[in-house]
Amino acid sequence: MPREGFPRKHEKATDPGARDLYLMTPDESTPAMQNPEKDPEEWTTGKEPMTGPQRSYLQTLCREAGEEFDPNLTKAAASKKIEELQAKTGRGKK
Repeated sequence: MPREGFPRKHEKATDPGARDLYLMTPDESTPAMQNPEKDPEEWTTGKEPMTGPQRSYLQTLCREAGEEFDPNLTKAAASKKIEELQAKTGRGKK
């Protein structure tokens, strides 16, 4: 059932007083849109084993940086090592 003042689906508004709907994006991001960065040590899952994607990327970075890959890193430790090796290899620059 259409709401009062809005045309029905596939019906063109003929009333000059009909309302137009617009989706607007805020000029400033709202808290839900922000992506705050947490220290990996504060992650609730930080002590779990690193993920598959972390493992793969870390292996690549270790190879490029000439460093030994540690397969026993946690998610948090892997994240920190990735940041360290990105800086060393020049990968991940914005």
